[in-house]
Amino acid sequence: MLVLEMGCGNSKVLPEASKKSYVSVVQSLVAFSKGHEDDDEPKKQKKKQKNPWFSASVDNPHLGPSSKQQIKQRQEWNKVPRYKDKFEPRVTARYDIKALIGRGSFSRVVRVEHRATRQPFAIKMMEVEAPEGREVCDSELAVLQRVSHANVIQLVEVFQFPQRVYMVLELATGGELLDRVVSRGHFTERDATQAIQMILAALVYLHSLGITHRDLKPENLLYYHPGADSRLLVTDFGLSAFAKSWSLRTTCGTPEYMAPEMLLRRPYSCAVDMWALGVIAYILLSGTVPFEDDSRTRLYRSIVRGKYSFRGNPWPSVSNLAKDFILRLLVLDPATRLTAEKAVRHPWVVTMAANSSMTNLHRSISQNLRQRASRSSSRCPSSSTTSSTDASSLGRLMPPETKPKQQQQQGRAAGLIQPQRAIQPRARGHKEHQHHPTKALDSREG
Repeated sequence: MLVLEMGCGNSKVLPEASKKSYVSVVQSLVAFSKGHEDDDEPKKQKKKQKNPWFSASVDNPHLGPSSKQQIKQRQEWNKVPRYKDKFEPRVTARYDIKALIGRGSFSRVVRVEHRATRQPFAIKMMEVEAPEGREVCDSELAVLQRVSHANVIQLVEVFQFPQRVYMVLELATGGELLDRVVSRGHFTERDATQAIQMILAALVYLHSLGITHRDLKPENLLYYHPGADSRLLVTDFGLSAFAKSWSLRTTCGTPEYMAPEMLLRRPYSCAVDMWALGVIAYILLSGTVPFEDDSRTRLYRSIVRGKYSFRGNPWPSVSNLAKDFILRLLVLDPATRLTAEKAVRHPWVVTMAANSSMTNLHRSISQNLRQRASRSSSRCPSSSTTSSTDASSLGRLMPPETKPKQQQQQGRAAGLIQPQRAIQPRARGHKEHQHHPTKALDSREG
């Protein structure tokens, strides 16, 4: 089961998460391949969803799942045992608590139904007694209370108490980005650009408000519903920040997606999100990651050197425009990196979205994901620890306070890549220069 790091404690490197999810990935891919002898022909697939997540705003009505899909989902949900815990009467008076669908360092997520309308939602319960939990909660609320966009997760309402905060969010049932890629059976550059367009729409909006996500990755990109016309949503704003350009300094995020300027402890801007988008585009088109190494130190070195390639399948079948898009995002100098507004106008995004005759990349992508899953499963340690070599040499690239910390995980819909370990900012004594979210935020990445 895919995980999400929900809490941001001190600025520490978390050890690798359990890689049992990779075994399930291999099994799901094998099962999928048995039912698809010819991956080059498009097939219509219906995928059973597990552990649905939260989704976008009811204030922005869009096409949703059919009535039959909704009925089927509710029948499946009713089979799950109810989650038992103490909830504030104000919350239970309005919502019927159904099942636990996620758990993190400072939070739990439960599926609920509105008692009056029977509409499903997700409630994220944040424990705020500890300073770290309060900081995470405040950071996420500051963003969610400000944003309203079709491709950004929407906050419905909040219940605040001294020890716990309940955030009611809409429920998404469409699964993760890469989960959708494998389940389709047919995936082209046109499909990739359609996903990239929705991510870029969210980033243009967020960056215009001065919001930097800082943990953009496939696990945080979820579909609103299982239908082919579903919107893609950017979620999990626990590490996000309001700030002027180049005023951010905290090292945080997921290592494989972190920009070189962040690893080098230089002031950075929302350009770090664009670097992460370049990594996501690379994965989306190949099923592999541009920067990967068992040693975290070697991983960081390859990132700060910008060392990657387009070797192996399916890269010979990928257009030069797609490679150019990635090259313009994975740029070491953040000042010359594509901004979200410029990326939307890149020829690959504009022209490929309208191209209906493209090579099917699905087989190669699935094979690469399977191989990566197998490698990770074979080297999965009995206990999740960070090697002493990595930990001791980390200081050459990271702040001195960066040390291993036990990772807490939050469950999610079944995922296709390893739940990445996160680096989280310190709770105290390390303040960034941030604007108050209620004030005008006109500084953008330039």
